[in-house]
Amino acid sequence: MSVAERIRERLARLQPQRLELVDESESHRGHAGWREGGGTHWRLTIVAPAFNGQSTVARHRMVYQALGDLMQHPIHALSITARAPEEKGNT
Repeated sequence: MSVAERIRERLARLQPQRLELVDESESHRGHAGWREGGGTHWRLTIVAPAFNGQSTVARHRMVYQALGDLMQHPIHALSITARAPEEKGNT
């Protein structure tokens, strides 16, 4: 199973209505945590009802908790945009 598939599988517990996951590893070639083949640097946009009423910090913690040990390896960097369904920018 690829890193992207593992990330999507774990984030499924948040029941996202929208999930965009982009591997940006190649643009970090030569930086800390980079490995040949990618899977280390990610950009995530996730929209889920679970984020209703939660602060940005709480939302990020929810994502980190769902990802668990993937945050130690293989994920080196993760940029997160987490929104509730009724917030602007979710189309």
